[in-house]
Formats: sequence, C-alpha cells, structure tokens
Amino acid sequence: MKRTLSPPEAPTTGRTRFPVPFFDQSDTFRELWPDIRDNCLRVMDRGKFSHGAMVAEFERALARWTGARHVVGVNSGTDALVLLLRAAGLRPGEEVIVPAYTFVATASAVVLAGGVPVFADIEERGYGIDPRSVDAVATPRTRMVMPVHLFDRLADMEGVQEVARRRGLTVLEDSAEAIGMRLRGVHAGLLGAGGVLSFFPAKTLGAIGDAGALLTDDALLAETARALRHHGRSGRTLDDFPGIANPTVVPGCNSKMDDIQAAVLLAKLTRLDAGIARRAELSARYDSRLRGVSGIRAVPGDTAPHPGGGRVVYVHLVEAEERDGLVDHLTAAGIGTETYYPVPLHLQPCFAHLGHVPGDFPRAEAACEAAVALPLHPDLTDAQVDRVCDEIEDFYAGRRA
Repeated sequence: MKRTLSPPEAPTTGRTRFPVPFFDQSDTFRELWPDIRDNCLRVMDRGKFSHGAMVAEFERALARWTGARHVVGVNSGTDALVLLLRAAGLRPGEEVIVPAYTFVATASAVVLAGGVPVFADIEERGYGIDPRSVDAVATPRTRMVMPVHLFDRLADMEGVQEVARRRGLTVLEDSAEAIGMRLRGVHAGLLGAGGVLSFFPAKTLGAIGDAGALLTDDALLAETARALRHHGRSGRTLDDFPGIANPTVVPGCNSKMDDIQAAVLLAKLTRLDAGIARRAELSARYDSRLRGVSGIRAVPGDTAPHPGGGRVVYVHLVEAEERDGLVDHLTAAGIGTETYYPVPLHLQPCFAHLGHVPGDFPRAEAACEAAVALPLHPDLTDAQVDRVCDEIEDFYAGRRA
C-alpha cells in the first residue's frame, strides 16, 4: 500500500486571535508541501530520525548557500551558542563581552558554557554593540567578545575586530538572526572564529520547531562542536548507527538536530532568496507608509551602516512614542506585535549578582523603552501592511486630537 502524508489544512477564520498575525508561514508551508512530504518520507524510509542522513544533506546545502567550510546542525540556536563558546576554548570564569540589548540567550549561553558575561552598550545610531564600549569594559580576564547581528543589519564587525586584535580577544558572532547577511561577500558567522544560526519558526529560515546550526571555517572548532553535540563522542556519529559506541573525548550534551526539522529546512532553503526579497519589499512598504507619521521613528542608522554591509530584514522594527499604548491599540485591532526587548540584559533578575543599576548602559535602556516590531513574513500581504499602518496612523491621530 502506498504511503502518503496529508498536506496541512488551510486555517479557517477565527482560528487565530490576530487577523494580522505577527508571524504566519501556513501559505508557504502548503506551497512547499510536496517537497516537505517527499523529504519526510525519505526520513521514514531511512529509519533514523535524529542526527541522520537528512541532517547531513541539509548541512551540505547550507554550507553551499552560506559559503561556510563547516556547518554543524544542532537542536537550537541557543545550544549552538553554548557549543560555539565551548568549542572555541572558553574556560570557566573567563569573561565574554556581549551587548546589553539583545535576547537573553546571548548572555545565558555564556553562563551555560562556564563563562561570565560582561555587558557593553550599543551604538548611538543602531542596535549593534558599540566597539568603544567593548574597549571600555574589557578587563585582563576577558577572553572573547560576541557581537550580535540584530533585526536587519550586521554589527560593526570592523570596529569590533580592531578592538579584539588590540586586546587579544577571540571574536564569536551571535548571528542567530542573520542568515543572508554578508559583509563584502562573507556571510555572517564567518567574520570571526565562528557564528550560529537559529531556525526558530519565525526566523528568516524557520523550521517547524527548534533547530540551529554552528558555522565556521575552522576545522578544529567544527570537529570539537560535532563531538560536543553528541555527548562528546569522537569520530563519525552523524548518520552512523554504531557511533554510540565511539569513545567519549569531552563532556558533551544531547544537541542533535532532528531529521524532520532538516527535511523541512532543506525544502524551505530553496525558497530562501525569494523570502528575503519579499521581506525587503514589505519592509520598504512600511517605510513608505510610516514616513512622516508623528510618533514613529525608523530604526536609527543607515540601511547599510558599515561599508559593504548587506541588509536582510528579519524583523521590521520601529521606535515608537507611547510604545506600550500603541501595542495595546494594535492588539485590540487584531494586529500582532513583538516588543524587543522590554528589559535590558544588565537589569534582568538572573544577572542581578553582577551589580548593575539603571543608567549603566543608557542607549540600551532607551532602545528597550521605544522599540517594537511589526508583522513581517513572506506570507504577509500588501493589504495587511496597509492595515497595520492605518491603525498606527489612527493611534497617533487620536493622541493629537
């Protein structure tokens, strides 16, 4: 009897609270369903559902797309950060400089890898780490610096690398959001010793669950990361059933990528360029509609703030006056948003022991009070963008009335 997998059903009206959801990939998923189905059936025929042949195939395809010499698939972007730090040689108690404005995983990965996060402020015009602040907070115990590429642009890698060379620091990249971003042709994550990608469903290349990858051109770093993701086992383990008997050479963890996630990602990789282009079109439409709206400011900085920097719009971010009131208004209108990030890292409860107080990193704190992301994904329509912009205009018009 022929085996089949049924395509996902189209969502019906009322299934979501948000007629304009912050993220949705249902149309893309249905369009790609024949390829996804075929890939999933290949996984089932193979009979290895984690760390198998589909993961290996995806790693090769992603290496070609990014230009990386080594891609190491793991089960989340956060795990990729932890493994990257460990594989790069971070020792217990050593410091890693990270921006105060980013997702908490950037700093918590340092802790999980045995290090101590040291916070730096962000640039005056943009959300990337400020190289001058990196220089100011570095100490003799600092071993690494980990800039984050946020939203739609690269951090100032040239500035960071100059400080790192002078200070003797290893540069790692939290490039979780940065697939497609390049500096003079070099993909994000390959500008230092290594970087990561996240395939969380809402990312530019998203899975249907959690998955991630480590990128590097360093063969030894990649070899160490491959061992770490599979309980520290040496030799070949990917798609190797007997690999469980391999000697354990380093204390590792279970961070293997599931082959079903690789099956989805491999299919979606064929549409990545088109998806990036569509995100750029939608972002430009937002810019055009919201230009001149009192109360809305575009993301600080130019579209390519550093020479040769490639802009890929993962999130369309604006800075908004009365940000929380605007979010409430849009929510009531059925429009999803995301607040990036309401509390800077140096003021998060989990880092209270580091002794920071409000005012330590003023630019990061100001961003936390103003930044909000609007719906952006390839399945979004022009009409939906216009509806979001209409509601934003109505909110500020009501405040002026």
